[in-house]
Amino acid sequence: MRKFVAGAIVAAAFMPGAAGALAAERADVILLNGRIVTVDQRFSIAQGVAIKGQRILAVGGNADVLEHQGPGTKVIDLKKQTVIPGLIDNHAHFIRAPEHDELRLDGVATRSRALAMLAERVRVARTGEWIVTLGGWSEDQFADDPRGFPLEELDRIAPDNPVVLQAVYLRSYLNNAALKAAGIDSSMPDPRGGAIEKDSGGRLTGMVSGPGGVAFVAAKIPLPDKEQWIENVRKYVAGLNAMGITAWYDAGGRGIDERHYNAYRALAERGELNARAFWTTIRQPGTPEQVDKVLAEIQQATPFQGSDYFENIGWGESVYQPATTQLLRNDYAVKPEDMRQVRRILQAVAESGMFLNAHVEMENAIDAYLTELEAVNKVEPIKGLRWVLSHLDQVTDAQLERMKRLGLYAGLHSRPLIQGGLMHTVHGERAWDMPPFKRVQDSGIVWGLGSDATAVTTSNPFYTLWFAVTGRMIGGRRVNRQSVSREQALIAHTRSNAHFVFQENNLGSLAPGKYADLLVLDRDYFTVPAAQIRDIRPLLTMVGGKIVYQAK
Repeated sequence: MRKFVAGAIVAAAFMPGAAGALAAERADVILLNGRIVTVDQRFSIAQGVAIKGQRILAVGGNADVLEHQGPGTKVIDLKKQTVIPGLIDNHAHFIRAPEHDELRLDGVATRSRALAMLAERVRVARTGEWIVTLGGWSEDQFADDPRGFPLEELDRIAPDNPVVLQAVYLRSYLNNAALKAAGIDSSMPDPRGGAIEKDSGGRLTGMVSGPGGVAFVAAKIPLPDKEQWIENVRKYVAGLNAMGITAWYDAGGRGIDERHYNAYRALAERGELNARAFWTTIRQPGTPEQVDKVLAEIQQATPFQGSDYFENIGWGESVYQPATTQLLRNDYAVKPEDMRQVRRILQAVAESGMFLNAHVEMENAIDAYLTELEAVNKVEPIKGLRWVLSHLDQVTDAQLERMKRLGLYAGLHSRPLIQGGLMHTVHGERAWDMPPFKRVQDSGIVWGLGSDATAVTTSNPFYTLWFAVTGRMIGGRRVNRQSVSREQALIAHTRSNAHFVFQENNLGSLAPGKYADLLVLDRDYFTVPAAQIRDIRPLLTMVGGKIVYQAK
């Protein structure tokens, strides 16, 4: 708790109320003649923003912000364009993603388009260069032809380049060049938790299925050297900026290690990281003996030693692997011996006064975790530590009330964008309410909106907003009936999410004293037809007063 309080005191130095002293200063940049959607507590609308260095000097009418104009001030005429705060994703795996320069199929609604994109990537690739897509799409999103990619088709398009196209965490499609480069042949035994698929004659089909199979294939893809990795990060973050993401909470994930974090850290230390990454340590122990080691590590953890661009904020995501649910399974059984290990870790994190973000999806798992959290809270209070339960696809009204009593936050995500059809197959009628955006909104709990990208959904935040408002997956099929309003969705993707990363005094709304993280949009989020929300693009993205993306 002492660590949390210390971090809060530092942040308080930049509270919006402290901005009065800045009033006489001259701005470096002024935006005027716009529709500035501040997303403050009143959801007020302004005309202009004045910026000095990394922070906002003033928000108001044109005359108000022009008071800060000086001889060197750059003035940008917005010409009535809409401005919103930079979008914050409250649960993503972007630190892992730049380990490869992927071909991404996010938001691609037809299989024919996906094939054309693959062919173009092959055309510009070097002979022998790997071409990989590690999730972010599923066959169900292809409205024209909802199926995968046979071996023969991939061989025809890419005879000389290893190709791996991973659909969510369900299966990977490989061509012969990839099978050969990975050392996969018909005599190889199936990896744990997966299967190397063969036809009736025992020949490889090019498909490796199951979560274990997907991980097995991903581990075979060569990683870049240090300098290439850093350049991958630079390129990847530029892509996030172009989509409108200026900050996120990162949950780690499969295969992640210090190399992933070091690449981001290197850019942050150079002042060249153009988005803000707030991350938690991930360990995912699978046995009581592994829990013993994790407990010792928790005692030595020292979060909040970084900066407002790259910062470890605590612990997450899968607390104990045997007690972790999967979205596309409905057979999870709570085991007392597993929950005892969960409690040991929860207790240790609470005693350390650290933030925790826990992966919890299904109703019985939510119940079991809440029981352990309530027990821990009786001996080591957790209220005030801002612990988050992530995903909460089947959370009930009664469970939300229990969460509120514990001071927990709720993180909801856009995974049905590509998995909605699969969820209906697995969960039936209940899938219509997974996740229950409206139920959570109506409960009054602090909640935020994110993606859980990159493997299980698209990264684009405007697709996330579109899904929360329309309930439709990529391809157009409606799969969710828990829609919220545009205003509620935007608050959840900005101001609310700032609380998740301990940055509410710096981020999430446009106000004097806060960082100038903002987007100038190509169309008005509030007035375009709902179907077009996903098509919104930033004309300009600013992070800390610096223009990090500008549309050509």
